[in-house]
Amino acid sequence: MTEPVDCLVVGGGPAGLTAAIYLARFHLRLHVVDAGRSRAAWIPRTRNHAGYPGGIAGTDLLARMREQAAEFGATVSPGVIETLRRDGELFEALVDGTWIPARTVLLATGVVNNRPPIAPDLHDLALARGLLRYCPICDGYEVTDQRVGVIGTHAHGVREAVFIRMYTRDVTLISPDADHALSGDERARLQDLGIAIVDGPCAPLSIEGDAMLVTTPGGTLRFDSVYPALGSVIRSELAVSIGADAGPDGCLVVDDHQRTSITGLYAAGDVARGLDQISHAMGEAGVAATTIRNDLAKVRPLVR
Repeated sequence: MTEPVDCLVVGGGPAGLTAAIYLARFHLRLHVVDAGRSRAAWIPRTRNHAGYPGGIAGTDLLARMREQAAEFGATVSPGVIETLRRDGELFEALVDGTWIPARTVLLATGVVNNRPPIAPDLHDLALARGLLRYCPICDGYEVTDQRVGVIGTHAHGVREAVFIRMYTRDVTLISPDADHALSGDERARLQDLGIAIVDGPCAPLSIEGDAMLVTTPGGTLRFDSVYPALGSVIRSELAVSIGADAGPDGCLVVDDHQRTSITGLYAAGDVARGLDQISHAMGEAGVAATTIRNDLAKVRPLVR
């Protein structure tokens, strides 16, 4: 590919596909590269994404979005961006031995959740059955009045346990390590809310019937659902490698129009700081795509 694309979209999740739809409808030349690791594909059924009474599976939502993007000529190519570099006014991305030149780049690479100790196929089965969940904003409603375990500690674990407490009285915060790293105030807050505190470490999780088992030094606990609150890894390394600003957690710093600190480089979705929700990622992608169109128009007229 020698002719630069107007925009290289990195990531084929809800943010990347929304941007692709906008950019294609702006008659811009784009290329979408997807590593196939969108967290949306993990979702057995999202019920808080507007427009789908009864919910929709994450894989079905992504398939519909790809189909919609294809209606306007946008296609998604499988692949991993190995290197991103700046060459004068252009960016160049290395994919499977081929350099793709681009006038602008939109990163919609998302994040990777840190998993609890559990076998990979058991993890996927537990996720599909709702025994293991990662997003209480997404599906906390589904655990109303159930037995819920939260694996985590520090402030992040406390916040997640307290958040889930509004859905059920039966919440247990389990340390992934030998002892909880909790302040006196955090312990008091948990105790005031009736949230049980259990020291770890956790043995690999297992499934028994309709329950998730969490084995600790104090015994084996049974839960209807378990939420890991173990943080995540932000996929921002491509941007950081060329000097883009990121926060302490790795999220890219963007302005109100999704521009990073590098001219021509934009970010949308979970890779930028914000609410990790499909609707939020799609909204950011719409803003980013429109900004890309407007910024390109400042350099050369976009006419047919």
